[in-house]
Amino acid sequence: MPATSQPYRGRRRRTYRLLAAAATLATTGALAAALPADAHDGTPGKTGSHGKPQPSRYQDVQLLSFNDLHGNLEPPSGSSGRVTETQADGTTKTIDAGGVEYLATHLREARKGNAYSVTAAGGDMVGASPLISGLFHDEPTIEALNKLDLDVTSVGNHEFDEGARELGRLQNGGCHPTAGCYTDKKFEGADFPYLAANVLDEKTGKPILKPYWVWKKKDVRIGFIGVTLEDTPGVVSAEGVKGLKFKDEVETINKYAKVLQKQGVKSIVALIHEGGLPASSSYNYNCDSPGAGDGISGPIVDIAKNITPQVDALVTGHTHAAYACTIPDPSGKPRTVTSAASFGRLYTDTTLTYDRYTGDIARTAVKSANHVVTRTVAKAPDMTELITRWNTLAAPIGNRAIGHISGDVPNTGTESPMGDLIADAQLWYGKELDPETDLALMNPGGVRAGLTYAAKGSEGDGVVTYAEGFTVQPFSNTVNLQNFTGAQLVQILKEQVTGTNASAPKILQPSANLTYTLDLTKTGADRVVTDSIRLNGAAIDPTATYRVSTNSFLAGGGDGFPTLGQGTGDLVGTDDLTALEQYLTANSSATTPITPPVANRVTIVQ
Repeated sequence: MPATSQPYRGRRRRTYRLLAAAATLATTGALAAALPADAHDGTPGKTGSHGKPQPSRYQDVQLLSFNDLHGNLEPPSGSSGRVTETQADGTTKTIDAGGVEYLATHLREARKGNAYSVTAAGGDMVGASPLISGLFHDEPTIEALNKLDLDVTSVGNHEFDEGARELGRLQNGGCHPTAGCYTDKKFEGADFPYLAANVLDEKTGKPILKPYWVWKKKDVRIGFIGVTLEDTPGVVSAEGVKGLKFKDEVETINKYAKVLQKQGVKSIVALIHEGGLPASSSYNYNCDSPGAGDGISGPIVDIAKNITPQVDALVTGHTHAAYACTIPDPSGKPRTVTSAASFGRLYTDTTLTYDRYTGDIARTAVKSANHVVTRTVAKAPDMTELITRWNTLAAPIGNRAIGHISGDVPNTGTESPMGDLIADAQLWYGKELDPETDLALMNPGGVRAGLTYAAKGSEGDGVVTYAEGFTVQPFSNTVNLQNFTGAQLVQILKEQVTGTNASAPKILQPSANLTYTLDLTKTGADRVVTDSIRLNGAAIDPTATYRVSTNSFLAGGGDGFPTLGQGTGDLVGTDDLTALEQYLTANSSATTPITPPVANRVTIVQ
């Protein structure tokens, strides 16, 4: 399913901005220092009545975490493969980061010397994945996560891209129902539990997967509760969430925190596939430091402030942002909230100090920081072997040429050339299905990358390969045709900047024959200048019927476009990547490549 142009999506609940107060900042150093001398080393304490050394009261537990991997087994390219770091002098620099060959090495090094270590994730391990994983329904990523010794993860919205049944297969194993087995060895599924506490089967009312899991090491026990964002149905195709019900994150976590408490599990971590936006894009930004600006904003603030104090730390995701902050719980006590950006570029190292007397976390001693998955360390040989093996299987498909371009087609800006190209392709394909098709609309979040003119392999400059096309559109949505009145079409354009999209507009990418003006100096629906809307140079007739080509995600009303879910005369075509491939093949060649669209269909006033 497509995501929005930015990973963060608007939601119904209020959004807060949090500026950490000095009173909530003094916990880690001063109060941790007040603990006994043996609080953090886990060394034996007093001698028991039989002369045997007794464990110390406090035991440090290392929690390693990451989120939003999205099947990025190889280092991501371009800006997606870099992180920003703020230097001591206030300047910033970018660092190349990511790739499971390096992530494995970093995690394994981090675990050395930590007998009590658990690794957790915050969802979206799969989905919207590059070819090496997406082509094989993300089996390679599950295999990689097993080798990374991931202990537990929450589900994210992208875990539902192919529906609950496919998610169950990723958990339990077995060959894909239509593609079959890719190798002689049967896919065994995840060695770790996927947690889906707030995802219920509509028929039974029970979670479709485990709601919680307890990590145990000798006498230390920590419970994990996993949830995805309540608004998952709004960001996933209707088919992907069919038969499912998504409950409120806070209510669900509070419910299962009580369950764990009754079982004697006092230390609890929530894995939440929902997040926030820090005031800085630097991975090492300290949103709790004095003068840190606005700290962190977004849905996670409201969530964190309402989750029961029984939960000791929150591992979050979804926004693809990096932060290691504290947000006060309902009792006003600071609580750690972390996110490790996305695509395996960072991991978070959190120290949870476990109190053996109470069975709870001494939360005043919690320490947390994000670390870059640099590419200067040695590659993990087992991950190199995995990548090589799956790339060998993918190469014959991925290297196939599907078209030619005369220059870069970037995926940047409010209206992107790549989004325009996809809209043109879907209009062309729509007319192949039905000559009466009038226009096409593409959601920006469904465009995951642009196309580059320079060759990435031996294909030659200007050649578009299937692998490159797959990177652009990895969702396997279908191209759908629907009828709308002119009035509905105008309303669809207004929904870009109203309703759930009011605070974070989602600007649709139009086919070349549709133009209009967007005045961002205004508010609400007035930002769409109705009189400016032109189709083939003519004004929209409110009573006329227009045939519109979109992907199945939009056709189901996704991304906050309910009117797109009200179309009639539905005709379902092939998947969107095939439509793009057919368009490029039919309309370009080595001698007559496609010229990248000029992003001038939407005139922006701001």
